[in-house]
Amino acid sequence: MEPGTQAWLDQVVEPIIDPEREIVDPHHHLWPSGKGLRYFNDELASDTTAGHNVVATVFVECHAAYRKEGPEHLRPVGETQFVAESADALAISHPDAPPISGIVAHADLTLGDRLGDVLDAHSEAAGGRFRGIRDALARSREPEAHRIPAAYAERKAYDPAFRAGVAALGQRGLTYDCWHFHYQNREFLDLARAVPDTTMVLDHFGTPVGVGSFAGRHDDYFEEWKRDIADIASCPNVVAKLGGLAMPDNGFGFDRAPAPPTADEFLAVQRRWYEHAIECFGPERCMFESNFPVDRMAISYTVLWNALKRLASQYSESEQQALFSGTATRVYRL
Repeated sequence: MEPGTQAWLDQVVEPIIDPEREIVDPHHHLWPSGKGLRYFNDELASDTTAGHNVVATVFVECHAAYRKEGPEHLRPVGETQFVAESADALAISHPDAPPISGIVAHADLTLGDRLGDVLDAHSEAAGGRFRGIRDALARSREPEAHRIPAAYAERKAYDPAFRAGVAALGQRGLTYDCWHFHYQNREFLDLARAVPDTTMVLDHFGTPVGVGSFAGRHDDYFEEWKRDIADIASCPNVVAKLGGLAMPDNGFGFDRAPAPPTADEFLAVQRRWYEHAIECFGPERCMFESNFPVDRMAISYTVLWNALKRLASQYSESEQQALFSGTATRVYRL
């Protein structure tokens, strides 16, 4: 049975914990047929209506449906148009599914004077859903070892043009989402300090890597990662998106197991990463995420949110509300 398939995921079915708890899922992707992982409206609706009370979602750029013609810098606007049209169609085809209420799009933040044109075009295409930009810093040291390699410009966080672009987002009230790897956490920290007036979203804990030379070495760098996260949390303009630790490149092995993990099995491996981030940022600056369908290669949507609810049960009601919906609602203006 192939990991990540529905049949493989269906081997673990759990009762829904705290089914009335409102959830805003602030990080998922969509791909049109034939591109990326298969995940479109039917798959999204199947997951978000499977038992948990998901009330809204946020799409995050994934290089889907770019325009094939026209100026290069405007081609990512095709993705925003695709998602806005998908959101409208979802409301009709799956009226019980939560709406896609926000879009985090892509733009080259080094464009200078042309960046404004791209942001305006995203705003126009999004149908009121445009909330921010992700122009990642991720650069794989060993791309051959990654299932999802990345080769963004080296040390892009220090490029004055890039920093000016991140600052321009803040001036428009837009967020900057960042995907990078754990060994780039200090680069992100320097960027956050250099552009304090832009709200920045740290995606996926800074993506701890567990493949290639990092395979089996989480413990070797965990203390360094903890210090980096604490330093990043000292920047009041940064909020943390907590999830995306079930990706194959994280190296926890869920995607290679005969069956997916239960909520308890997931937490046995993941808990320390979540608890440290929440301790550093505080629940009011943290939001749980699914990162689907990438994390779907390792765990089902219902079991993932069960695990997060078990983890969050140690916090107060107001803190749980922040983690599951409040922070995401505030940061993405939903």
